[in-house]
Amino acid sequence: MQVFSSRTNHQWLEAAPPLPVGAAAAIPAVPGAPQIDDPALSEAKRALSDVLRCSNLVVLSGLGTSLCVQPATQGGGKAPTMRDLWQQIQAKQDAASVARTPPGPTFIQLLELVGHPQSMTDIEALMSRCRLAESFLTGAVKDEVVGFVSLAEAHIIAATNFVVQNHPLPIHTEFLRRAARRPQRKSRMKIFTTNYDRCYEEAGRQGRYVVVDGFSHTAPPTFDAIHFTYETVRRLGDTESFDPIPNSFLLYKLHGSVDWQRQEASGEITKWMQTGKPVLIYPRNSKYELAFEQPYLEMISAFQSAVREPDTGILVIGFGFNDNHLAEPIMSAIRSNLSLKIVVVSPGLAPWNNGQQQGDGECAANKYLGQLRNLASAGDARITLLNCGFEQMVPLVPDLAAETDLERHVARLRNIGAA
Repeated sequence: MQVFSSRTNHQWLEAAPPLPVGAAAAIPAVPGAPQIDDPALSEAKRALSDVLRCSNLVVLSGLGTSLCVQPATQGGGKAPTMRDLWQQIQAKQDAASVARTPPGPTFIQLLELVGHPQSMTDIEALMSRCRLAESFLTGAVKDEVVGFVSLAEAHIIAATNFVVQNHPLPIHTEFLRRAARRPQRKSRMKIFTTNYDRCYEEAGRQGRYVVVDGFSHTAPPTFDAIHFTYETVRRLGDTESFDPIPNSFLLYKLHGSVDWQRQEASGEITKWMQTGKPVLIYPRNSKYELAFEQPYLEMISAFQSAVREPDTGILVIGFGFNDNHLAEPIMSAIRSNLSLKIVVVSPGLAPWNNGQQQGDGECAANKYLGQLRNLASAGDARITLLNCGFEQMVPLVPDLAAETDLERHVARLRNIGAA
């Protein structure tokens, strides 16, 4: 783990590697000697604590938060990377080509049809080029491209729908336990995620959280943004007093979800229906334009408003700042919101060297991340960069609220079921 902030003297401060098992016991303790914390870990914990103590907590979660999820069963699915999707869709197209009589275009031949270079293994760029090719191709060639887009989109839905009931999600569950339980005087945590999967919903269900995701409590659940303004409270006996429940957070799925469907007849968005069209913003360059359609417009508007609130802490996890429609509101808020604090967490931010290869890191390749690093280097104390994964960050998140009786009860039941 490495940390970069205005306190690290213009350099990435690296945490000392953990001691081997049994080594700590072999080192004799000096009675009365002060406990010396690792400087990098102390700085990371300080920054995370500052963000969580803000009146408004905003979490922007990207693909990196799902990569740590292990398959529920041996051989089960896990979160695909963009490179995984490229390889899987290539295999699907080649298999579909062989199954036809006469054979259809292979994946390589389809790349030639739309003019996509074989050396650029970028599924987002390919999907963008296919959509562009649909606008000027005609006849059988256009039909092949349309068929490929349908095949690719169907596979993306299937590949990202890897979370099953009771899926082991220890990292997400622990993160919610530490961050979602907020004092009554502070607003609910708002999680904005670009992922299609159901990691946060399932982790929230396992932890007995009330997940406010904009859907009604009816059958079937139907989306209406008014639900984000509702609060779940507990009546105190027979009095007129109400107490907000501790275990609740708001979840905004910025690019849609694998369990959302749009009903063509009514235009409503429902959950877990067998009919309707999937509601997702697929990887392509037109994501910015699609983000201003419903229901994505509601999510983007809420995100833009949230980052501009006074005394706001933003925790960005596993998001590469490659989506301009999300990166620009953050940069705008940093320029105008002086009470804002932000921590960016990703495993590829710092320069790296594995002995055989080396790289300058995402802060050198991405303009937004580069600006954040430069601002921190210039003395902006609001900005901290953590070079680590989601699973490495969660243990550093401070446990600000005591564990509730309900959480202890749920943990006991889970342990009994696992025994």
